[in-house]
Amino acid sequence: MEHNIIFQPSGRRAKVPHGTTILNAARKLGVGIEAVCGDNLTCGKCKVKIMEGEFPKEGITSSLSHVTRIEEKDKKIIKDLTAEISSAKSDEQRQKLERKLAKIRKKHQELASEEVDENIRLSCATRVMGDVLVFVPEASRTAEQIVSKAAGKIDVKIDPAVKKYYMELTAPELSDPVGDLERIEAALKEHKIENITIDYSVLQQVPDILRESDWKVTVTVLYNREIIKIEPGKAETNIGIAVDIGTTTVAGYLTDLNTGEVLATESMMNPQVSFGEDVMSRITYCLLNEQSGIKELQQVIITGLNKIILNATEKIGMTPHDISEIVLVGNTAMHHLLLGINPEYVGAAPFAPALHKSVDVKAERIGINILPSGNVHVLPIEAGFVGADNVGCLIADKPHKRDEFTLLIDIGTNGELVFGNKDKLISCSTATGPALEGGEITYGIRAAPGAIERVKIDPDTLDPSYQVIGSDRWSDGKTDMQARGICGSAIIDVIAEMFKAGIIVKSGRFNQELSSPRIRERTKGISEYVIAWAHETAIDEDIIVNIKDVRAIQLAKGALYSGCQIMMKKLGREKFDRLAICGAFGTHIDKMQALVMGMYPDCDPEIIEFLGNSAGDGARVALLSVDSRCEANEIARKVEYVELALEEDFNDRFGEAMQFPHMYDKFPHTEHLVVVREGKIEA
Repeated sequence: MEHNIIFQPSGRRAKVPHGTTILNAARKLGVGIEAVCGDNLTCGKCKVKIMEGEFPKEGITSSLSHVTRIEEKDKKIIKDLTAEISSAKSDEQRQKLERKLAKIRKKHQELASEEVDENIRLSCATRVMGDVLVFVPEASRTAEQIVSKAAGKIDVKIDPAVKKYYMELTAPELSDPVGDLERIEAALKEHKIENITIDYSVLQQVPDILRESDWKVTVTVLYNREIIKIEPGKAETNIGIAVDIGTTTVAGYLTDLNTGEVLATESMMNPQVSFGEDVMSRITYCLLNEQSGIKELQQVIITGLNKIILNATEKIGMTPHDISEIVLVGNTAMHHLLLGINPEYVGAAPFAPALHKSVDVKAERIGINILPSGNVHVLPIEAGFVGADNVGCLIADKPHKRDEFTLLIDIGTNGELVFGNKDKLISCSTATGPALEGGEITYGIRAAPGAIERVKIDPDTLDPSYQVIGSDRWSDGKTDMQARGICGSAIIDVIAEMFKAGIIVKSGRFNQELSSPRIRERTKGISEYVIAWAHETAIDEDIIVNIKDVRAIQLAKGALYSGCQIMMKKLGREKFDRLAICGAFGTHIDKMQALVMGMYPDCDPEIIEFLGNSAGDGARVALLSVDSRCEANEIARKVEYVELALEEDFNDRFGEAMQFPHMYDKFPHTEHLVVVREGKIEA
């Protein structure tokens, strides 16, 4: 049985099987609905409104009775979690599950009145049982994210895995009836290539291509071991593509393998975002959907990669089949999902990946649309939560070849850190969660048009001014800025500005001595600060930052800071010579604001470098150099991974690092920026 579902205001419609969730119907139709938690009922951001009545224009009658309430899924998740709590092997695991359960129950209570009064449902937990018209509110819609992942400068000796050799062969005669392939092999020996193999599909083309081209051909060889393409005449064009598969964004760099030049850059949001904002949400989705979860997530990222490939090649007048090789990096979960490997064991202790070393796979085997016989090379993994993307950062920045001590931080949905120099490198992974990129924040959204991206607070009046993506002007408290929410860079700005202005104190609590229309307590015990009044927004609501948002940022920055401390302690260092911040998100944050908050230990701002998308740069290095692939495998095994949870003093250090900027550590480079406030500022 199938039912009609229509989404407004997009107008998208389709027939879906009985029992399909509204969110899954939206995914199939390309209707963007925020789903940060991956269908786990914890974020509450996928709210939709069920319209009731007859809709002659659409030809349906829509009713609340045509959808389920949330209890069905709610009860199942609560039942499963309760069972997990009963079988938990440690107090830490039990407490973590209990916190998650409490969060789900609280969210359920919050939604109860909305369901009754406003026909609101969570799209992830509501199933279609009849024809239905669904309105997606502005606050629930995903906007097209601004993805900025420009190619950086790389230092590499060009020696790609894929090379082309032009040859003019002699035609066979009765006196010389040597086989076609053997003639090619003999010509390749002149280039010191022996014991060559050939892709089966290419072998089938050999006789026709040789004769049609009068025995003048270009042979494409992979690793000097396998023939993967034969072209008539002299073909000099040799292109590959390097791709960084981030948890939130994907960036591809179409590259000339002869010169190293980046011919085109394409980027997009990771389409897996609709299954959950962070790695654990996607792993959980696979666990809850044993039969289809891994396949769904693999297929959706491959579809995204193929879109990037097509768009990039069209820019330079070529086709995807002109690409002979693709090199990919990503965190361990992205790595496993791309290859269709079960990520379940990465998400649970001891967090062991399916493999550590690099992988080479035929493109046609996993459906990536380049030359079918072309190569898919995936860089190696360091550890369960330090993946091939971090290895890409290492071969791009090369801290293992430097005398100076480098602290390298890849700030994103997961925080990955490396510390050391040529003598020794150690790494760790911190559970920053998606808070630093807008997830888990009440009005947090991605970096899309309408997102607040910069915030300043006047320390005298406590009034904010802000900029939104898509506009150069600053707010004045009166003008309609069409603001939709707060993205990651603004989250850091506003928390730092609130601390500098004395709105929040060292512990993260709101300063109860201050009086301002911007500071209020709408729910008992939940203080909040108004960044934008409703008349300035596109969602007709005040955009605020509350104490829960401050706590989410404290957790993220505390994890990063304590990770830095533990690694420095292990190498007997109190300082570092260089702080390198990686990742597209890192390029958009203000280094002084991050320092004011205490995201990393105090240092001279002059030694802070923003490397941009160094994971993508590392993928390009590996695309252009076979030696770099060997280096990647070596360094991935040499870096010593530190499991922070096993460190005796981690909890203490983490608790101390939760304060702004730290409970004990001094911050001489920023202390002059913080207002020490006494008394009140009246409304």
